[in-house]
Amino acid sequence: MSDNPPVEKRQTQEGHRYVSRMEDGTLASLNVIHTGPEDWTADSTYVPEPYRGRNIAEEMVERLISDAREAGASIVPKCWFVADEFKRMSPQWDDVWSR
Repeated sequence: MSDNPPVEKRQTQEGHRYVSRMEDGTLASLNVIHTGPEDWTADSTYVPEPYRGRNIAEEMVERLISDAREAGASIVPKCWFVADEFKRMSPQWDDVWSR
C-alpha cells in the first residue's frame, strides 16, 4: 500500500485526467485525450517538484492501464514519461499499447 495521496479520475471535455492532491494542495496529473471511445492518448504527466521520486506518476499510469483494460481501450503514449513506462513494462502492458 502506498503512502501517496489517492489517484482520482476526473472527466474533461477532451477525455479524462488522473489527479493526486499533494499535502500542500498542489496537484499531480496525467492528462488523457479520447480520440475515439476506445482510443486514448496520454499526452502529459506532471508531478510538483517537491513530490517527485515518490512513484506518484507511476501510480497514475498504473491506474490508466487498469482503466484502459476495463474499458477495452488502447493507449498512445505521447507523453515521454508514459512512453518510458510502456517500454519498461513491455510485454505486460502490450495489450493496451497502441504503437
